Amino acid sequence: MEPISDASPQLAARRLMRTALKGSLATLDRRTGHPYASLVTLATEPDGSPLMLISKLALHTQNLAADARASLLIDGTSASGDPLAGGRVSLTGRAEITTSPTARARFLARQAHAAGYADFPDFAFYTLGLEGAHFVGGFGRIVDLSPSELLLDLAGAEALVAAETDIVAHMNEDHAGALELYATELCGASGGPWRMTGIDPEGCDIVCDGATCRVLFGSRITSPGEARQELVRLAAEARTRASKA
Repeated sequence: MEPISDASPQLAARRLMRTALKGSLATLDRRTGHPYASLVTLATEPDGSPLMLISKLALHTQNLAADARASLLIDGTSASGDPLAGGRVSLTGRAEITTSPTARARFLARQAHAAGYADFPDFAFYTLGLEGAHFVGGFGRIVDLSPSELLLDLAGAEALVAAETDIVAHMNEDHAGALELYATELCGASGGPWRMTGIDPEGCDIVCDGATCRVLFGSRITSPGEARQELVRLAAEARTRASKA
């Protein structure tokens, strides 16, 4: 896995968004107008848009009902001795309820514990409609990013998006060994029961016991057939690396 310090700001920011399990959501307090920061769990849509599952009883949701403007801080500095030298990205936009057909499956694949309350009447899936972002990759590595630099264009990839649930289920049920190889050999992570949570034209996301990895493809894919070819290629590459270790 390419170190975040060596990746382009665009790629590093997208990786932070794809691998984050939580973030700090800032809304405007409906009573005072002050910024109000809270903790939320996260997933992403196929294009990378952030997803949240939040209750209308929560203060941040009540704030959003009055003013949808919000900011989301994704912090990738937990492994750094000096957090200010690590990577993080602040996303800005409007957080609104989404009716996306992929939101529920993608969020619950990422946040399995949420299945117990996802269908409660006071909960709803929200997405942050990106309007801008500010990436900090360490001292002197600071850049503003546009939505087009963070979100994937899904044009032509409709077949892949439609088949995502089946692809993810197949990989988790029949190719757990390959997923573990992706993690250990391609991402430098520890072994374990890794499972896939999503796939998109740029890569796939895998998780294990609170750890996450983003596996990038060699080239853009747009169909289930191309996905299969690329996943097979990555497994072969991972096995080759393992044999040389």
